[in-house]
Amino acid sequence: MTARQRVVIIGGGFAGLRAARGLRRAPADVVLVDRANHHLFRPLLYQVATGLLPAGDIAPPLRRILAEQRNTRVLLGEATAVNPHAQTVTVTAADGTAQRLGYDHLVLAAGATDNYFGHDQWAAVAAGMKTLRQAVELRDRLLHAFETAAASRDEQARRRWLTFAIVGGGPTGVELAGQLAALARRTLRGQFHDLDPAHLRIVLTEHGDAVLAPFPDPLRRHAHRRLRDLGVDVRLGYSAADIDEHGITLQSAHGGDPQRLATPTVIWAAGVTPVPLTAQLAEDAGASRDHKGRIKVRPDCTVPGHPEIFAIGDLANVHDLPGIAEPALQQGRYVAKVISHRLGRGPHPGLFRYLDLGTMATISPFDAVADVRGLHLHGPLGKAAWAGVHLAFLTGWPNRLGVLANWAWTLGSGRRQQQLILDTRTVRPAAARPA
Repeated sequence: MTARQRVVIIGGGFAGLRAARGLRRAPADVVLVDRANHHLFRPLLYQVATGLLPAGDIAPPLRRILAEQRNTRVLLGEATAVNPHAQTVTVTAADGTAQRLGYDHLVLAAGATDNYFGHDQWAAVAAGMKTLRQAVELRDRLLHAFETAAASRDEQARRRWLTFAIVGGGPTGVELAGQLAALARRTLRGQFHDLDPAHLRIVLTEHGDAVLAPFPDPLRRHAHRRLRDLGVDVRLGYSAADIDEHGITLQSAHGGDPQRLATPTVIWAAGVTPVPLTAQLAEDAGASRDHKGRIKVRPDCTVPGHPEIFAIGDLANVHDLPGIAEPALQQGRYVAKVISHRLGRGPHPGLFRYLDLGTMATISPFDAVADVRGLHLHGPLGKAAWAGVHLAFLTGWPNRLGVLANWAWTLGSGRRQQQLILDTRTVRPAAARPA
């Protein structure tokens, strides 16, 4: 009897999970490896950070999602090495123990992490937005800032605590700035009677000449205008020169003296880089990488010279597509079809082709921008399109209904139910001292 082939999938994000679900009827043993036990709907991560959604609404457990797939098992651990010649993956558990998994087909979809552009020390003071833990910790920091400002009797200290800096004017930075403005002005205004709303300051910096650079110009202008209406200080042409626990130093692309912004709360939304495993595999497999560090793959999403290895999602350059959810979902679905064909199930899907369904970003509770195949939407129509797409992409009806209920409650009441501070040590006392 011929042994069943094994498919190892590294990463339970959009690409990896979609590949795993696409193999549910394949005559193979599927192993999904991830260092977290949940699938994270990253496009709504900022809503956890700003107290709009509970963490569980955007992070269903992987085992629950795949419970009905008898050919699939979930392995909790971090893939730390791939040997493309021996066709093995080394998986290291949280307690340090390691095991090697052999594979017949490997799907590398481990995603990306924050890119601090050579300043990794900033990670300790500038909150990232890539994991559920980071979002909950950021929520603690934001709420801590309001609590500390309310307790302070020094006006300068209050102003520092009520100043928030967001680095990066892409969708994450814009959406976070809009939600933070809503959290501060709509939700917390009635709860912190000692705080003056005039002291609130949200600064969004972008090194380019526009926010939401991938969007059409009319939508970029609309987003910029609406952010300013919300009170967000948008600074274009500025990049971070230094970040510490007392604030951020900004440098203009047009020269001039650096500008210092005193704040204990700096949020990093400026870019991502593939996980370190990407570089190791590329070197050992003899594959090249692009300027972003992504593996350059063939038109069928395989690593050149290794047809048994697929690289998809944020760590792969597939037709130079952006690192957003829809390309990853389509790549995961495609790879599952290719592997199924190799196993004798179904026709070959041909080369990968991406169907562009558009790009979207929300700005405020009643406004979003959407470019849907050339149709430009903004305002309530853009918000409706944005909400419908995000609800459709969420995994499972319990999560969809939970998110919809929280959105409806917040829109109707202006209140957010996720205002718990879980760790009072999140903000160090040193951050309160003058810079």
